[in-house]
Amino acid sequence: MTLEQLSEWSGERPEDLREWRSLGLVGGSGDEFAPDDVERARVVGLLLRRGISLEAIAKTDREQNILASYLHSNFTPRSTQAYSLEEAASSLGLDVAAVRRLWRAIGFHRQMERLDEEDLQALKTLKVAVDAGFPEEALLQLARVYTDALGRVAEAESRLFHFYVHERLKAGGLSGRALVEATDARGDRMRPLVEPILLYFHRRGLEQAAREDIVLHLQEDAGLELAADVPAQLRVTVLFVDLSSFTPLTEAMGDAAAAEVLARFSQLVREAVSRSDGRVVKQIGDAFMLMFSDPRAAVACALEIERRTAEEPNFPAARSGGHYGPVLYREGDYLGVTVNVAARLAAEAGRHQVLVSEALRREAAGAPDVEFVPLGRRRLKGVADEVELFEVVRRTEAGAGRRQVDPVCGMELGLGEPAARLVFGGRERVFCSQGCLQRFVATPERYGG
Repeated sequence: MTLEQLSEWSGERPEDLREWRSLGLVGGSGDEFAPDDVERARVVGLLLRRGISLEAIAKTDREQNILASYLHSNFTPRSTQAYSLEEAASSLGLDVAAVRRLWRAIGFHRQMERLDEEDLQALKTLKVAVDAGFPEEALLQLARVYTDALGRVAEAESRLFHFYVHERLKAGGLSGRALVEATDARGDRMRPLVEPILLYFHRRGLEQAAREDIVLHLQEDAGLELAADVPAQLRVTVLFVDLSSFTPLTEAMGDAAAAEVLARFSQLVREAVSRSDGRVVKQIGDAFMLMFSDPRAAVACALEIERRTAEEPNFPAARSGGHYGPVLYREGDYLGVTVNVAARLAAEAGRHQVLVSEALRREAAGAPDVEFVPLGRRRLKGVADEVELFEVVRRTEAGAGRRQVDPVCGMELGLGEPAARLVFGGRERVFCSQGCLQRFVATPERYGG
């Protein structure tokens, strides 16, 4: 590969590449460059854009051979044969505009409209789906889902390995080349496991999705499913659940303690969803968006989450909101008015509350041991019409007493759990820690004192 070709593939200027070669960051002793110099140049360019000086990069590479280690762990040599989008379109039998849309949906167009042999083969594979009758709109959605979801998987692999393997080796006293070599050795043992385990999870996920697809087919045949006016529309129950005081808890206790609470909550939610034949659509912080084909299962799941969080020691209260209706399926997500209303109901809910709409109450009628308490009509933020609200409670738990609440972080405390108590203004306050007590004493007006 010539200097000009390296510049074209990496997007870096020839004059910069010459300087990097003089420092030993790219290239060898001759005038030609190897395919892995493309990735070397991209990494060096990224480091410079992130504010790391060229001298620091060169010094670290001399001492730790870090670029070679990175390439060894993450880079698969790729062909230097280049194809333009026009050449790819001709090879695929598609028009250039269609290939450009697909290339951009894949998400790698930041590396210019230039493809290598592996890129071309990937597009040819996707073209098979087009030939089989898969419309372009659906294929573009699928490509974006692959890019986003597997990009997140790859990020998790890299981040978790860094934090829990590399950083622990470093904390154990290793440094320099010894640290790099020990990290590489552990990475070499784990790397062959990645693709088989990805295949395992994909197969299990596909089995679950296929089962739901059978339900959808039979519902349509029985006339129970929505006659969609637009593609990919269906009726489901959407449930949002979060912790009612997670933000003040984080402020009071710090990110690390909040992360431990969130890990417990995440496990609890996912276990309840799995038992109820639901699905976690996404998680943003402490908030979960859940989807259910069976409305009664959604209500049972919300109550299960509420019961289990209420039983957790030193734990904040949960709240939920659910709605039933039509949603649009787009790029692995669900959207529409039904989603918006469910989210607003969750925001409207108080501590320990499960709020549902009239539509969900009607569809979930007959759920065992469940009572729907009417709360009247309310106007929700962002929703044009007033919504009739119901609180869902178990008949056996209606009127049950609540635990005491730490006014600073929102943690709920059972008998014997408070770490500190304070009588203030003629009323006893309980606190999960001395830190929360001190925060209250310093500014009691901030916490309703």
